[in-house]
Amino acid sequence: MARVRLSVAERREELLRAAIEQIEARGVAAVRIADVAAALGVSNALVLYHFSTKEKLVAAAFAHAAEGDLAHLRKLLGKRTTALRRLRSAVRWYAPTGQAKGWRLWIEGWSAALREPALREVTRDLDKQWKAALAEVVAEGVAAGEFRCPDPAGAALRLTALLDGLAVQMTAYTGTVSRARMQEWVDDALARELGLERADLTATATATTSG
Repeated sequence: MARVRLSVAERREELLRAAIEQIEARGVAAVRIADVAAALGVSNALVLYHFSTKEKLVAAAFAHAAEGDLAHLRKLLGKRTTALRRLRSAVRWYAPTGQAKGWRLWIEGWSAALREPALREVTRDLDKQWKAALAEVVAEGVAAGEFRCPDPAGAALRLTALLDGLAVQMTAYTGTVSRARMQEWVDDALARELGLERADLTATATATTSG
């Protein structure tokens, strides 16, 4: 059966999805242009036409993988409710036990970024966007008098660093930390950064569920 002719944008998206799947299966170091081409039944030349090197393909694949999660994060943080509810919802979603991006993929990306300048630029930019989005809502909550936080940017950095570190533990060393204990630590950290008690977060969750 003849393949359906795709537009340039559709073809690029198809290639990026295939690259993400191959990276998750093989790792950044082992994945080849040929693997992506074979997964789609196309030539190596076609992949190289859209992405001139493996490094550019990998960097673009990671950027593509993050777009959906960044859009969802902004949706959670943009809801018309209190800053505290929005923050807790976003942090719980981003946590390793939530529904955010595949952590194995991102751990691969962080590791490869140490050696690949193009990928390092992509991951750095995405990291800045995550932190900036969280910091903005923390600042909104402070301005509204919902909680106290003298350093919203620092709070966002510390929270995401904790979540990233827990993701490594849960992905690389299964069983090291239970889901329940990890969630307690995340709630404790969020409450501490906002000058609240953990009970305040529980009350927020109850109100959100019943609302």
